[in-house]
Amino acid sequence: MHVSILGAGAWGTALAILLADRHKVVLWGREEAAMRDAAAKRENTAYLPGFALPPSVQVTSDFRTAIDHAGQGEGLLVIASSVAGLRPLAERLQGESIPNLVWLCKGFEEKTRLLPHQVVREVLGAELPHGALSGPSFAQEVAAGMPCALTIASASPALRECVVAAVHGRSMRVYSTDDLVGVEVGGAVKNILAIATGVIDGLGLGLNARAALITRGLAEITRLGVALGGRTETFMGLAGVGDLILTCTGDLSRNRQVGLGLAQGKKLDTIVAELGHVAEGVRCAQAVRALAVDVGVDMPITNAVAAVLFDGDSPRAMVERLLSRDPRDEAA
Repeated sequence: MHVSILGAGAWGTALAILLADRHKVVLWGREEAAMRDAAAKRENTAYLPGFALPPSVQVTSDFRTAIDHAGQGEGLLVIASSVAGLRPLAERLQGESIPNLVWLCKGFEEKTRLLPHQVVREVLGAELPHGALSGPSFAQEVAAGMPCALTIASASPALRECVVAAVHGRSMRVYSTDDLVGVEVGGAVKNILAIATGVIDGLGLGLNARAALITRGLAEITRLGVALGGRTETFMGLAGVGDLILTCTGDLSRNRQVGLGLAQGKKLDTIVAELGHVAEGVRCAQAVRALAVDVGVDMPITNAVAAVLFDGDSPRAMVERLLSRDPRDEAA
């Protein structure tokens, strides 16, 4: 199969490495100098250092090359940008012949509060076979060939079959669902909760507190997801509780690192600069807080995180805000 990956960040690069021995892969990045360097060194030193790019992976900054490659036969085009980069890339694809489109980003578009699939449909229409590939997946572990399981979510059975055929195998398992809303909400909100968990751990509040926050965080994700049209069972799967656990507890999680930094008293700008990568939970928190109000969903953890990020609350004030809430039935 011909696979083109648009976005040479850590996850896009890891996916290229994973697929290189089974498919003809093109990895595209917009920075010409960086792509020349990666092609020469056979390593993406900027975003995924320490992992060799197989000789079969074609590295390019030429957009036309990547699009034409994916258009050959039953090809697959993967957008591996941040949520902020999704719309600009989709706009560049207008008028192109694309057999199958998948994206890896997780979050809500900051200004519009749209999920990725809503952005894609707004720009490219609903007829194009499209879907989200999501789940608990650190790029470094995928690139190293460690076991991983993902979910492909799409309304198109043919698209789901295409992605399973392309990605499933060896160290990677791929499950499928038609609940695109549920999968995308799970992938988006878990990043906010990972910031909260980082704060809890950074303040040294213990494993009991961490477990309580993750559990109640899952309740928040489910409430919002169901209100937006997702199915409850989706949040018990890989793209829900699986991704939530990984992002909240794994030290490779950028969003968790944001929370740890906040607990240490660092400024948000400093934390983000030190990361050198996008932490989607930061951008997502404001959008989800506003969206929850619009749809009438109670999201206290999200609100508390947004208050720390944007309203000047301290990390300890976040904890106090959550602990001082009135008791309630656990099913609420």
